[in-house]
Amino acid sequence: MFSIDLGSGAELRPLEPWQAPEFLAHIDRARELVDPWIPWASRSTDLESATATLQRYADLQARDGGRILGIWLDGTLVGGVMFVSFDAAAGVAEAGCWLERAGTGRGLVTAAVGTLLDWAFTERGLHRVEWRCRTDNAPSQAVARRLGMWLEGRLREEYEYRGVRHDTQVWAILAAEWHAGVSGTSALPPESPS
Repeated sequence: MFSIDLGSGAELRPLEPWQAPEFLAHIDRARELVDPWIPWASRSTDLESATATLQRYADLQARDGGRILGIWLDGTLVGGVMFVSFDAAAGVAEAGCWLERAGTGRGLVTAAVGTLLDWAFTERGLHRVEWRCRTDNAPSQAVARRLGMWLEGRLREEYEYRGVRHDTQVWAILAAEWHAGVSGTSALPPESPS
């Protein structure tokens, strides 16, 4: 199994179905913080459903359509990152993340998502990676900004959580921007020249 050092005792590594007991214990610790933002958090409530969540990502990875990796801090699973979707033929993916309180404030998500973006753009040749979050998810918006993403728009009432519809922000970064270190802002990117 591979492991990528994120610094300060943290590492990024695959999160697989056989790790469901550890994943479930982590989600139980993280549920209050994660549940409003990550749809599968409220569905991963026992060993069977936690295994199913990880199996879904294993199946996506086998089809080259997504993947999930965990963030371990001093040997304890504290969060993770994922490609919610991954379409190499179209050159587009959507990245996401989650983190329990024990891992917050350390830059772990920014480092881990940066690793995903670098792999997607450099190794896989993707053109665009998107980041979607609710408009009231300030920590997720901060990650997008730190990664140099552009806020491209808002999908009105796109996300349903506990019977309430919420708006979703769409952030993105292009391969050329990532490689050039061009940072986005909270505004739309400039028009492309014709």
